[in-house]
Amino acid sequence: MSKFRGALFAGILQSSAFSGVQAHDGAYCAAQGRPKIEFVEIQSEKLAFNPGVPGGVVSQGALTVKAKLSLPGKRHCRGKHAGLPAVVILHGSAGVDARGDFYASELQQAGIATLELDMWEARGVASAANRPALPILTYPDAFAALEFLSNQAEIDPERIGVLGFSWGGIMTLASATEQVTQQYGGGRHFKAHVANYPLCYGYNNPRLPYFSFGSPNGNPLTGAPVLIQIGELDEYDESTAPCLALKAGLAADEQALVDVVSYPDATHAWDRLMVPIAITDNFSHLGRGGTVNMIPNVEKAYDAREKTVRFFKRKL
Repeated sequence: MSKFRGALFAGILQSSAFSGVQAHDGAYCAAQGRPKIEFVEIQSEKLAFNPGVPGGVVSQGALTVKAKLSLPGKRHCRGKHAGLPAVVILHGSAGVDARGDFYASELQQAGIATLELDMWEARGVASAANRPALPILTYPDAFAALEFLSNQAEIDPERIGVLGFSWGGIMTLASATEQVTQQYGGGRHFKAHVANYPLCYGYNNPRLPYFSFGSPNGNPLTGAPVLIQIGELDEYDESTAPCLALKAGLAADEQALVDVVSYPDATHAWDRLMVPIAITDNFSHLGRGGTVNMIPNVEKAYDAREKTVRFFKRKL
């Protein structure tokens, strides 16, 4: 771990009391046990590309990332203040949208705290058009969130998972590998990973050198379970084949860690329960670029959410 990251984590430890969760009072608990919601700031690291250095990226110093921390209120009202599992939520290229709350609300009902990051606000990203060049530049955010949660008195540091959508799904898969964990997390691992439509074609692809996945490709998995959810009509991977091939290319013990669930008649971001949109993305269509349709599928959105919550309840 770099000296910068060591200092960063020490700073998080020092500031956790300021940004941490405060105890519930009687009036709060009387209000039907609503989730405890707090808006916090987390110290991450700003990265930039430099192909001339090992790993291809360089640090440009500290970056303050904002996030929404939500704790399941009913558990606190019963006087259970410690040992909560938690899930970090990582948005897609469009930024924070309805997907975060859709999953977070159900996770909280299941007794799981959530921390939803806004990675774009800190970087001045107004839309997908000016997002960072590649997800590797936002990897530190996921591990800064993990470190932040690990230092909250209410959270069990050994029971923290991560859920990501599209761009965030790529980050989620990456965080399940040893190289990424060691480089950006100081060796601290997430306990479980759910990656929704994470552009599986990009992994172990010689045209994208920053995305190795699995022991056969020189980047072993951490041993934490991984759930990949993909729509059969997804126009990034063009089918479920890349995600199935990603699993099939792993060593046998790593294959046992990864579950791929496909959804018929589901496009990219089928669980985005907002009006349908069409976007243009250079990463779509196996990297050839083109139009991507995002059409909500209510039935399959609820199905995916149920599978996600059940997965985290079992694995955290």
